[in-house]
Amino acid sequence: MKTAIAAAAPLLLFLALAAMAGAVTFDATNTVPDSAGGQRFDQDVGVDYAKQVLSEASSFIWTTFNQPNPEDRRDYDSVTLAVVDNIEPVAQTSGNAIQLRAQYVAGFDEGDVKKEVKGVLYHEATHVWQWNGQGRANGGLIEGIAHYVRLKADLAPTHWRPQGSGDRWDEGYDVTAKFLDYCDSLKAGFVAEMNSKLKDGYSDDYFVQILGKSVDQLWNDYKAKYPQPQG
Repeated sequence: MKTAIAAAAPLLLFLALAAMAGAVTFDATNTVPDSAGGQRFDQDVGVDYAKQVLSEASSFIWTTFNQPNPEDRRDYDSVTLAVVDNIEPVAQTSGNAIQLRAQYVAGFDEGDVKKEVKGVLYHEATHVWQWNGQGRANGGLIEGIAHYVRLKADLAPTHWRPQGSGDRWDEGYDVTAKFLDYCDSLKAGFVAEMNSKLKDGYSDDYFVQILGKSVDQLWNDYKAKYPQPQG
């Protein structure tokens, strides 16, 4: 009996530690394996690699958002990916469920499709874990934060526009990501602080609270620092 108890102790300890850590599982499924995109996904990416990326991306996001403790994060115990052929965008996320468009994988011709899928998954995993201001956050900011994570993970594709591009700070995606990177250069951890504030709501005044300047002032400073060629 003592031997059985002793043998069980490490397992019980592991389970207790896993519960304390808020263990998250990651899963991926190719629902269209016979399609061109599904076949390319299986050949060049694979579900095992996708699950690994989701796990690595989540850890990277928690670090970026300064969320070492599970209680600081959104309350999900799993993240799933499905490769599908019935959506219009490249990918989309609802809650903790990510969908990747098979046709995009099939038609991608700008380089390494495996790295591209990794970048897309880092973006979409950010949507799983980021706060959204109780649904009131600026949409351009939300997409910009997701692209910021992709940028900081060194997964930005070459077609992204250079620093200083764009007409508005909240255009989203690469424009907002590079603006946020500038803001983070003014105060390390800016994006983490912004995400933390987005847990309860949204206001443009968050920029003032964190950096002491309005978002419009910051955008003007950013544009002046990285002027774009005319004509």
